[in-house]
Amino acid sequence: MTPTILCLASYFKGGAFIEECKRLGCRTILITSQDLEHEAWPRDAIDEFFVMPFVNLFKQPDITYAVSYLARTRKIDRLIALDDFDVETAADLREHLRIPGMGCTTSRYFRDKLAMRVQARDEGIPIPEFVHVLNYEDLRNFMATVPGPWVLKPRSEASSMGIRKVNRAEELWPILEELGDRQSFYVLEKFVPGNVYHVDSIVWDKKVLFTVCSRYGLPPMAVYQGGGVFITGNLPYGTAEEQALQALNREVIAAMGMVRGATHAEFIRSETDGKFYFLEIAARVGGANIDLMVEHATGVNLWREWARLEVAHLRKESYAPPPAKEEYAGLVVSLAREPWPDTSAYDDPELVWRLRKEHHVGFIVASPDYARVQQLITSYAERIARDFMAVAPPKAGERPV
Repeated sequence: MTPTILCLASYFKGGAFIEECKRLGCRTILITSQDLEHEAWPRDAIDEFFVMPFVNLFKQPDITYAVSYLARTRKIDRLIALDDFDVETAADLREHLRIPGMGCTTSRYFRDKLAMRVQARDEGIPIPEFVHVLNYEDLRNFMATVPGPWVLKPRSEASSMGIRKVNRAEELWPILEELGDRQSFYVLEKFVPGNVYHVDSIVWDKKVLFTVCSRYGLPPMAVYQGGGVFITGNLPYGTAEEQALQALNREVIAAMGMVRGATHAEFIRSETDGKFYFLEIAARVGGANIDLMVEHATGVNLWREWARLEVAHLRKESYAPPPAKEEYAGLVVSLAREPWPDTSAYDDPELVWRLRKEHHVGFIVASPDYARVQQLITSYAERIARDFMAVAPPKAGERPV
């Protein structure tokens, strides 16, 4: 019998996942929001395409009613969240329909910044000091004993959305007044200056089978909130830095209870003590075209491998990722002043990908030579800042690149 995989997508991503499921002989269903209906989804690989108002993708019981209605005449074998915002919704639906996969409790560790911090702390994983924005006495004690500045983070947003830096205790209280009843949905954390890293992995049967470690040029929060050029590139293989990140990443994945799938974790290396600290983890492929950068460095497509392992589990088969090459790639992205900037002057032979998106400019460069990649992304960032860069403050509800 042909297995059916239903995908939820509140953001335009995951086309390669759907294509691979179809290539592997599955029936595919996509539910997305009305504003994404006309995006370049791989229609040839989608058997049924449904749209809902954006708010209804998360609203209960609306989404449960909608998927349960589909299940009256379709046997849904797997339910996949393609974006961060769909992770908890998909977990709720799996619980309701009794479909195998990540359940509600585990999904909290990959969406709720408070839940993942408490779990990490309880498992002995190094993490910046934090406090739940709930009890005012606890908040006062935290700010009196943990030197500022601090960062106020929404518990369930994606990436750097909604994060605010708080320099002094007196700055916090007006913000909480503004948040009103929403303030308990936040966590206050010590601001740790340092380089920020991301680790992208494939997990099968609780084992990390594939990992790439990379370092951002600027912390994503700094780029998203203050403007600038987004840069990232994978680290040299086998170095002490990479091995430390790999080990800490395995600890985090085990602590959060990931059984199978793709993960994107972020860590910071403190300027003060040189140690790595866990920041957050998501049960998804990294966004902002990081997946393409990883593919150009290693030859491994994270979306397709995620699809392969889900189908393998469904069919009770074994799974192993393909052999990965150990080369290097770097990603550079920025907002652009012009709607469709002319990037023809960027013509190095190592340039393997150009971003095609209105009011954006972006490139991926790849080479067996780590130093060459670093040289290119550094020079590209400087040129982009001069030639194209625009700075726009994030709007309410706006997603990062």
